[in-house]
Amino acid sequence: MSPERALRIGVGGPVGSGKSSLIAALCRDLAAGVQIGVVTNDIYTTEDAQFLRSTGVLAEDRIVAVQTGCCPHTAIRDDITINLEAVADLELAISPLDLILVESGGDNLTAIFSPALADVQIFVIDVAGGDDIPRKGGPGIARSDLLVINKTDLGPLVGADVDRMVADATERRGALPVQGLSLVKPPHALPVSEWVSAQLLAYGREGHLHSSAVGAPDPHHSHPHSH
Repeated sequence: MSPERALRIGVGGPVGSGKSSLIAALCRDLAAGVQIGVVTNDIYTTEDAQFLRSTGVLAEDRIVAVQTGCCPHTAIRDDITINLEAVADLELAISPLDLILVESGGDNLTAIFSPALADVQIFVIDVAGGDDIPRKGGPGIARSDLLVINKTDLGPLVGADVDRMVADATERRGALPVQGLSLVKPPHALPVSEWVSAQLLAYGREGHLHSSAVGAPDPHHSHPHSH
């Protein structure tokens, strides 16, 4: 069964964790073979959309900015109408799309996407935020389909134990994957790009995602670790 719409992946996480930079890197990695659109969320500005447009990773009309005017949690979890409309308008304007990345506005550890908005979700935290973040938990850390611990290259500079962060996150998440990441050092965003590609493959084959497909590790990255 082929899917009737694009796969929607939510990308959430605290302010400054690197959500927009990760999305830009994913677009660079995947755009040659995947038709991508992006919906960004900001409360009162369109800064995230402007940043992505400035990178040149996608044509400008593939990046849509949503101004929520309210708590970011509301627009991605509770009253998701404004985001669903943005997604629908994007798919109507540019067809066909294979993948739509929906970026949450800067939120905290309690934010999570409604399953009516995102088929799967990536939650991004960063090393500079403190190596106790995985122990503090929250829905994004415990339940997201992929947890990314970003900016691992900063660990020595900020006194953070990256290996401990990965271990604590893995303990809290069980079988759900954890990926340490540095966007400035090889392999850059490749592990996350491969995970997204696996979700696209499963979604294209089935027209929906099974829980086993969501959590399945990439064969080249078969266990949680940091780079």
